[in-house]
Amino acid sequence: MPKNVRLHGDNRGRSLVGEDVVRELRAALPGLRPSERRVAKFVLEDPAAAVGITISELAVLCETSGASVVRFCRSLGFSGYAEFRRELASSVGREQVTLGRFGVSDSNIASDDDAHSVVAKIAFHEARAIEATASAIDTDTLDAVAAAVAGAPRIDIYGVASSGLAALDLQQKLHRIGMTSFAWSDVHLALTSAAVLSAGCVAIGFSHSGLTVEVADSLAAARERGATTVLVTNFPASPIAVNVDHMLVTSASETRYRPGAMSGRIAQLTVIDFLFVRIAQNLSDRMAAPLQLTYDAVQAHRLSVGRRSR
Repeated sequence: MPKNVRLHGDNRGRSLVGEDVVRELRAALPGLRPSERRVAKFVLEDPAAAVGITISELAVLCETSGASVVRFCRSLGFSGYAEFRRELASSVGREQVTLGRFGVSDSNIASDDDAHSVVAKIAFHEARAIEATASAIDTDTLDAVAAAVAGAPRIDIYGVASSGLAALDLQQKLHRIGMTSFAWSDVHLALTSAAVLSAGCVAIGFSHSGLTVEVADSLAAARERGATTVLVTNFPASPIAVNVDHMLVTSASETRYRPGAMSGRIAQLTVIDFLFVRIAQNLSDRMAAPLQLTYDAVQAHRLSVGRRSR
């Protein structure tokens, strides 16, 4: 298990005390027991409504018992339901303040929202994803990954679908500063590439859900070859996290019109920027030349001022 994840002794969830409860509860969801997951999903569906109900009412609505709700709260690091509800109320209050900055009363996009509301709500989600990811990122882990990449003879990057776009973005950035890196979205190509890695190499997987089989298999193959493995995910309690050396956590929410592939992308790209800048700082003495060479290489393909495209 990566050292940057704060887990209880049973390895089922992160301690949420002192964190943004809604954000952290979403991240802990995959590691909860079935009864706890029902409570968590109810809270995440409408946090404001959950603040206003008693433990008995919550238990009935989630088809469980009051004792199970207490266990749910304690498994997340709270002393009981009273403390959990108090922290949840604070989290909801902070979100309402942020929503006010964007001129909307709630963040869910409705089918009858006008264009102004849609733009404002998407802007809210994108800004919150960046802010929450920046708040949640473990900077010690970020620096450990940056140092490993900076010293690696080769970097493999794995991701499929939307996460494949993130993988390509990181590979392009690394390539521009002269690093030998490859991005793979085809699992066969990823596995054959992982098979020839060695100690000192780094393998980075992107999986918003932390459940992507292709990414899990590719990282496992890379680790068998002695490579340092890194997972970028929105769910630190997910199965892939168990078998990687380092994990960088994003924080993005999903809505009806913005599924994970959309909401997670901005958070993944934010982590990539954090990581790339720290890598570039590690390599500041030798990155200027390749950056200039790659910049110069495309100048002939830019339109000159005043020239019209056909």
